[in-house]
Amino acid sequence: MITKIFSAALWGLDAFLVSAEFDLSPGFPAFQIIGLGDTAVQESKERVRSSMRNCGITFPYSKKLIVNLAPADVKKNGPSFDLAIAVGILKAMGVVQKSLDDSLFVGELSLDGSLRKVNGVLSIAVFARDHGFKKFYVPAENFHEGSLVTGIEIIPLVGLSHFLSLLQGTAPAPFPEKPFLPLEIHNEELVNDIAFIRGQEMPKRALEIAASGGHNILFNGPPGSGKTMLAKALAGILPKLGAEEALEVTKIYSIAGLLKSGNTLVSKRPFRSPHHTASPAALVGGGTIPRPGEITLAHRGVLFLDEFSEFARGVLESLRQPLEEKEITISRAFGGITFPASFILIASTNPCPCGYATHPTRECSCSPHAIERYTQRLSGPILDRFDLQIEVAPVEISVLEMRSEKIEKSARVRTRVEQAREFQFKRFSGTGIFYNAEMNTRNIETYCTLKPESAAFLKNASIKLNLSARGYFKILKVGRTIADLSQSETLETEHIAEALQYRF
Repeated sequence: MITKIFSAALWGLDAFLVSAEFDLSPGFPAFQIIGLGDTAVQESKERVRSSMRNCGITFPYSKKLIVNLAPADVKKNGPSFDLAIAVGILKAMGVVQKSLDDSLFVGELSLDGSLRKVNGVLSIAVFARDHGFKKFYVPAENFHEGSLVTGIEIIPLVGLSHFLSLLQGTAPAPFPEKPFLPLEIHNEELVNDIAFIRGQEMPKRALEIAASGGHNILFNGPPGSGKTMLAKALAGILPKLGAEEALEVTKIYSIAGLLKSGNTLVSKRPFRSPHHTASPAALVGGGTIPRPGEITLAHRGVLFLDEFSEFARGVLESLRQPLEEKEITISRAFGGITFPASFILIASTNPCPCGYATHPTRECSCSPHAIERYTQRLSGPILDRFDLQIEVAPVEISVLEMRSEKIEKSARVRTRVEQAREFQFKRFSGTGIFYNAEMNTRNIETYCTLKPESAAFLKNASIKLNLSARGYFKILKVGRTIADLSQSETLETEHIAEALQYRF
C-alpha cells in the first residue's frame, strides 16, 4: 500500500506542492529517495534514520523503502523535506494511524530528532492555505513567521517525538498566538538624520523628491562633499511600510534566510549597500537554483551603490532591465524564475579618478584622457535610468559650524513625504502602482497632462538638453512628484522647471 504525505518546495518567491510517496515492502533491504533531489535531500536518509533511533523508534532496516518526491521532473533542494519523510515512514510502518491528507509538513531534522528552522515558511503557509490544507506543521522557530497567515492552523513542533505526542494527546499546549509587529518606524533618534548634513540644500531637496516618488538618484561630486551621508539619510525620510508591502518584503527575507529568530514582520524599509566588488549574481540573483540578489532584497526599499564607477561594467549593465521593469527574470535550463525588484537606486560617484575634477579650490591631478576614460565607465543607457542627477559641491567651513538644532530633521521631511505618497496611493488605487516612478507611458498620459504653455516649455528644454524619450518621461514623473509635494492636482510649468534642474 502506498502512503502519501504532503510537503512543499520553493520556486522563486512562491511554493509548489511536493507529494512524498512511500512504498515499504519485503525485499532486499534498501532506503532510496527518488524524484530529482539534490545532495541535501539524499542526506535526509541519514538524518531520518538517526532521529528515529534517538526518539526510540525502530527503523525498518529489514525492508525495502522507496520514497518518491513528486513531481519527479522538478529539482528539489534543501533539508526541508526531512519532517515529511520521517512522518511518511512512521505512517507506512503503522505507527501513525491518523489521516494526514489535510496537513502539510516542512522542517529539517537534527540527529537527535529535534527540528531546525527552514527558509520560506511564509510563502509555503500562503500556498498551503490557498490550496485547501487545514494544518501546517512547522519547526517551533518558524511558528511566528507562519502565524502571519490566517485561515490555516500553524502547528509548531519541537521535534519528531513532539509530533507523536500531539497525535496521542499528551503534548504540551500550543504556543500562544503572537500579534503582528507594529508597522511603524521606531522613534529612536536616527543615526543618519538629515539634520546632521550641513548645507547641501539642493541635494536634500532631491532626496525628498526621490523618497516621495520612488525616483532613482545619482550624486556626483568630490570626496568629502557628503554624498554617502546624503544617501544614508534617505532611509530616515522614507514612509513606513504598509501592510501589503511588509508582507511582500518579509516573504523575500524569509526565502533568503535573513529573518531574525522571533521576528514576524520586516517593519522597516530595506537599505542594502553592497560593496563595489559584488558580482552580477550577487546583485541580481543567481545560482543553480536561483536565489534573490541585492536588488530583490532591496525591494520596496533602497539600494545604495557607493563608488558607482568602481563597479564592474557588466554588473552595472545588468541593472538596466530591473530598473525599467521593476523585476528580474533569471533563466535556467529548467525554466525561469522572476523576482520582484522595485527599489530606489541611489548611487554616488566621483568626477574623476582622483575625485577633484569639479572641486572649486583643489587642483585635479588627472589627465584629460584619464578623466574621459573614467566617465566612460558609466554608459549612457545606465545614466539615463536616473531620474535625478545631482552635482554635490564641497561645503564651506562656516556652514559646517552650524548646529544641527537649526536644521530641519528627518521626521519633519518624512511627514511631507508621507503626504505626497498618500496622494499617489489614492491616485493609483487598484492599479498595482505604489508611487510615481512606477508609472508606464499610459499612466503618464493619464496623470501627467500638461497645459499648452507647460508642454511648449518642456519641449524646448528637451531639445536643448538633448533628452531621450526615457529622459523626457522621467522629467514628467519627477514633475508629478514635485506637484504632489506642493499638494497640487495639476502639473504646472514651475514643477517641470524644477524637475529639469536635476539633470546635470
